[in-house]
Amino acid sequence: MDDQLALRIQLFRESGQVRPEVADFVTAELIALADEGRPVTEETAGMLTSHLMMALTRLLAGEPIEQFLTDEQVRAELAAHPEAVARAHEIAERAGTALGAHLPDSEINFLAMHLAVLAQQTSTR
Repeated sequence: MDDQLALRIQLFRESGQVRPEVADFVTAELIALADEGRPVTEETAGMLTSHLMMALTRLLAGEPIEQFLTDEQVRAELAAHPEAVARAHEIAERAGTALGAHLPDSEINFLAMHLAVLAQQTSTR
């Protein structure tokens, strides 16, 4: 993880926008991705980081997360990236276990899209 991405997480934490346990969870997931050789930087994973931290924070605060229907284009894109879908489900399961935050399918799909983009960036490097 690069310094800019670490700074993003630090700012979320210090501003009180996310709970410390959420920042810790997301940091651990990003480190795991980096350890697998993924390019986990502000440029490649900034949106993933913010999205996951805010979704988990909303869930832990008891705020509703709007369910979105996945359109045909998103379904087609995800079908081409089964590893990203599987990883998104694994992260969601770990979030449920570690934090008690159970991501709805629409959030898992968004997470899978972020992971698919990250995987594409890995393959082009």
